[in-house]
Amino acid sequence: MINVAILDMNDGEPNQGMRCIKDIVGRFEEDLSFQVFDVRGQSQVPQLEEYDLYISSGGPGDPLEGNGDWEIKYAQFLIDLMNWNKVHSKKKHLLLICHSFQIAVHTFGLAAITKRKSTSFGVMSIHKTPLGMEDPLFENLENPFWAVDSRDFQVVQPKMKKFKEMGAKIIAIEKMRSHLEYERALMAIRFSYEVVGTQFHPEADPVSFMNHLRKEDVKQKIIAKKGKAKYRTMLEHLMDEDKIYKTNETLIPNFLESAIKKIKEQTLIFH
Repeated sequence: MINVAILDMNDGEPNQGMRCIKDIVGRFEEDLSFQVFDVRGQSQVPQLEEYDLYISSGGPGDPLEGNGDWEIKYAQFLIDLMNWNKVHSKKKHLLLICHSFQIAVHTFGLAAITKRKSTSFGVMSIHKTPLGMEDPLFENLENPFWAVDSRDFQVVQPKMKKFKEMGAKIIAIEKMRSHLEYERALMAIRFSYEVVGTQFHPEADPVSFMNHLRKEDVKQKIIAKKGKAKYRTMLEHLMDEDKIYKTNETLIPNFLESAIKKIKEQTLIFH
């Protein structure tokens, strides 16, 4: 069995994301067993020696804020994992989602993290870059593909010199905005061969998001901000099998299948 560490970044707030992540990992129960670490609530981070595969969740709040404890441990975990992969033949694989992705971008100094003018929330189109067209993470997904986006912050202004130094690649961006003053946020980055992250939520499934949208307070909030037509469109997108259902069935499984294959190959070499 391959040991998976799921890093919970939700700080105790109820959410559907963790259930979705566990559900997807559960589809690979022949190969994977997982343990959850409460990073923000209890400052828990996994020991690198004990796990080969990591998924770090989304979460609420400002990615640049912490409590003086967990965020230091988490940043060190990210640095240690990258350093481990530089010197060890048996690599560690990591998927970073939304909040975790933003923290990683900040930790490695790859781009600016800014507060959005308004919350991005709903089913959005995600556009592959030319490098993203070849990336195994997006295999079997259209261009653009669709995913749940839920964030108050954004990753913008990439520092291309840093990207080059690190060997990192921008593999997805958000759709072109009609207002030129808004730049397109970076929606996915391959930090290294084994480490990749998305600003959107590839774990989201139609059931969980539908339940969320149907909560009266959420419904009223969306209608007040975006109007009834936009709310109806969101519900329609959820029912479309080619939108978030496809992404849920494809993206994280792509990451896990690739990682499992590599880990098994490396394990055979070492035995």
